Amino acid sequence: MNRLAGLGLLLLLCALPAGAMARASRAVWTWEADSYAMVRDPAVAQEAVSYLQSQHIDTVYLYADAYQGRDLLVEQPALYRAFIERLHRQHMKVYALLGSAYLHTENYVLPAYRRQAEAMFRRVVQYNAGMPAAARFDGANLDIEPHILDEWNDGSRERLLTDFLDMGDALMKIKREYHATLAVGPAIPFWLDGIDVVWNGARRPVSEHVIDLFDYVALMDYRHKAEGRDSILSHAASEIAYADRVGKKVVIGLQVSPDDPEKVTFDQAGPKVFEQALGTVEQALRNDPSFAGFAIHHYRTYRAWIERNRD
Repeated sequence: MNRLAGLGLLLLLCALPAGAMARASRAVWTWEADSYAMVRDPAVAQEAVSYLQSQHIDTVYLYADAYQGRDLLVEQPALYRAFIERLHRQHMKVYALLGSAYLHTENYVLPAYRRQAEAMFRRVVQYNAGMPAAARFDGANLDIEPHILDEWNDGSRERLLTDFLDMGDALMKIKREYHATLAVGPAIPFWLDGIDVVWNGARRPVSEHVIDLFDYVALMDYRHKAEGRDSILSHAASEIAYADRVGKKVVIGLQVSPDDPEKVTFDQAGPKVFEQALGTVEQALRNDPSFAGFAIHHYRTYRAWIERNRD
């Protein structure tokens, strides 16, 4: 590109309205039943992809483990291949979503379940190793939350968090073992920055240990306002700042599903307030290299929420 052409392009970009500039990435968590329906049925897949594109979703966290006695990733990998290739043709990314209420994977943080956790992740890495680039997962999202366990409230919090870190370390070793390139990261609550634990000889906030360990984190930053006290930006501040320093990525997770208290979800606030909040957050973090967009929880309730709030 010559200098005059480059100057013309710069002037054109500067003249565009703010809404015309490239928006931040948007992902959506897609759980067992919806993911299996998309993978199994090309008609469901096509309708889902069209809908997600209409909502500017460019990344799907696609469930990739066993469900109702089947494990389609292992038993029928061609189904995953076809769906992932379809998404990639539409310039969308696909992350393997690992973690399940159906399988009670919260137990996977415990040493007694370490083999199950490793096998779960290894299946995804082995799938990728056997597929052409167009059919591979771009990443993996781990939704395995130690605070769900009953032991969390009986004085075992620090032990469970170090078990979680040990589990993550084991999975990242598998990634290195296979020379895998997919981006791997967990969904973590924003309040982990307020808990210090000793791990690998250092006492630091859990959030810092996690950011160091993985390629990215999806921060479950479940609040329904962008700014001020007890807000999306206030709760993400320490994770964004630390990830900026160490060269990692942070995806801001938001919720639209019905929940209590009201402040943890945009369910009642509605899509207009949601879009305004995303715009405010994106503007505030536009110069932070760690900011990697948003993730929405979750596909089924997101669609129902959008439909319920149509004018």
